[in-house]
Amino acid sequence: MIIVMRKDTTEEQVEQVAERLKNVGLGVHLSVGEFRTIIGAIGDEKLVREIGLEALPFVEKILPITQPFKLVSREFQEEDSVFNIGNCTIGGKQVVLMAGPCAVESEEQVLEAALGVKAAGARILRGGAFKPRTSPYSFQGLEEKGLQILARVREQTGMPIVTEVMDQHSVSLVAEYADIMQVGARNMQNFYLLRELGKLNKPVLLKRGLSATIEEWLMAAEYIMAGGNRQVILCERGIRTFETMTRNTLDLSAVPVVKHLSHLPVIVDPSHGTGNWRWVPSMCCAAVAAGADGLMVEVHPQPEQALCDGAQSLTVAKFTTLCTQVEKVANVFGKSIRG
Repeated sequence: MIIVMRKDTTEEQVEQVAERLKNVGLGVHLSVGEFRTIIGAIGDEKLVREIGLEALPFVEKILPITQPFKLVSREFQEEDSVFNIGNCTIGGKQVVLMAGPCAVESEEQVLEAALGVKAAGARILRGGAFKPRTSPYSFQGLEEKGLQILARVREQTGMPIVTEVMDQHSVSLVAEYADIMQVGARNMQNFYLLRELGKLNKPVLLKRGLSATIEEWLMAAEYIMAGGNRQVILCERGIRTFETMTRNTLDLSAVPVVKHLSHLPVIVDPSHGTGNWRWVPSMCCAAVAAGADGLMVEVHPQPEQALCDGAQSLTVAKFTTLCTQVEKVANVFGKSIRG
């Protein structure tokens, strides 16, 4: 249920309603908008009706949330969620580019990629220290050594880093180094991991599962937000279909659908979505046109020598050209990659 407060409501009155809800065992989540304050009551809806909130003069109305995802829903929060990471804003007028190598291989490799993508327009450095692979014989990442490399490159470039966390046991380790905690597609419904990330005061980038519906994706985000962490970024990265000409099927229709259903920012990863660097630029432009708040692009100084996903990685030169194209599309919609 959501309790919509009147426009002139004071903090004391909001606290009074929150206390009544807590006293009967309901969870309370506040959404303070530009014009209204909404209190989300999480738990048995019957209890909300029983404590007489509608009789309070500063309560405008009480409404049920019809979606199974509550905190993620636009019914709970009408305004887009916007939050800052480093010197960039996620969810606003800036189309944030996250770029870098799929896997951390060496400090020289990451630094060269970081300097190149930053000069082109990227604001956040991506890089995998832990690499979950289909084959147990494939390169699995440098793990903590890779995290340390990312941290040193951040010191040299000033770029925040996004990197994947594999399970609930490694959350504290990755959180020491990462500015954004990434949940990979295979872990979207790892509920133990999601609950642990809900305890952090750190942004979480949640990738859509390989065969996940939009509702399942949003319910996974609900796990994180129910734990208290409101800084969730959704990432469309392609889903598994019958098509074999691309690595996955990039579902760009998910972008406007999710932005209609949820207030959370949505970014798109066309590198994993297509699996081929040739299709990445056009899908980036299409994603921005569809309303994406950002892009995640794999960039490697020498893709032909990459230990992981070289076929879908752009060179720095190709990424630079891509940024020019994306900026033009973003401008059409009143946005920019420069902020």
